[in-house]
Amino acid sequence: MDRSKVMPGSTLVEHLEQRCLYSVMHPGGPSPFLSHLTGAPTQSVSTVPASGDQNPYGVAFVPNGFARGGPLQPGDVLVSNFNNAANNQGTGTTIIRETPAGQTSVFFQGPAGLGLTTALGVLKRGFVIVGSAPTLNGDGAHEQPPGSLLILDRHGNIVTTLADQKLLDGPWDLTVQDQGSRALVFVANVLNGTVSRINLALSAKGDAVKVLSMTQIASGYAFRTDPSALVVGPTGLAYDHRRQLLYVASTADNAVFAIKHAATTGTQSGTGDVIYKDDVHLRGPLGLAFAPNGDLLTANGDAVTPATSNGTNSGIVEFSPKGLFVDEITIHPNPDAAFGIALSNSGSLVRFAAVNDNTNMLEVWNVSRRQL
Repeated sequence: MDRSKVMPGSTLVEHLEQRCLYSVMHPGGPSPFLSHLTGAPTQSVSTVPASGDQNPYGVAFVPNGFARGGPLQPGDVLVSNFNNAANNQGTGTTIIRETPAGQTSVFFQGPAGLGLTTALGVLKRGFVIVGSAPTLNGDGAHEQPPGSLLILDRHGNIVTTLADQKLLDGPWDLTVQDQGSRALVFVANVLNGTVSRINLALSAKGDAVKVLSMTQIASGYAFRTDPSALVVGPTGLAYDHRRQLLYVASTADNAVFAIKHAATTGTQSGTGDVIYKDDVHLRGPLGLAFAPNGDLLTANGDAVTPATSNGTNSGIVEFSPKGLFVDEITIHPNPDAAFGIALSNSGSLVRFAAVNDNTNMLEVWNVSRRQL
């Protein structure tokens, strides 16, 4: 794994100056999270099941307190596949489970006609939510709108399927605010450049879901088809419940936005405020997650700015909520490998997971909390 810290379009001196500025703004505070990922991943496992599905997109941890009685256990990692064995985009139908010990199995095998996306989330009551954005007749080249959200029980059975021509038009990524008997699900729609909020009521037995409301809370993000990435548009989402801010990584805009009052706002248009716009370090942000130090992490998909040859392709970028670049690492020397990311921040270990599209692998780093 390449650990070069010299950024594309910048000198080593410029990079050190940015790191110094971060230290000045955080005196005595935590160091950049990515600086702790200094070696090979703790685990690196294949995401290809017996069916041959590939191109892993979404990744999510099973949280502490997850309902008992099924195969999933707290600490497991789930990965959704977007392509089938023939590598046709928008045709993957499987969710892979990886245990903390590195064992893998198929948690969900869906029917033909799906294309499981980065939209993957897990709720403690025993539900798994995954987005589907299939291609027309499985051709791997033409999106078939609008797609859908599948809600699965803890055994991997489909409880319900949500579809809406406007509010779920290409569900590309999601994040959840788990409230026990209820949950807020924020969904980024790649086919119309919007973000929706879904308010769910969850049964205590983990066998039924009721949609209380669905609301568009943002719009106007750039979206388009792409010859290699199929489609690009709003993708990664991360929710700060204390500040009621929803952060949106918009790939085609090459920027990260913030939506105020995301949990309560009514139907509205607009993208929210630009938080991070950095044409030096961003090359099409995709997955988005919070680091333990309060910074944000995003995966570079290399779909916007031309990829570089100095070891900074397929990057994970760390930046502050105020839009200050902090650090960057790469997960593969070639472009297009980075997509979904997730972080588990409980217990004595902080675990960071990233999919590697180029190798069809899930890579997980374990960092002792004492190091942070």
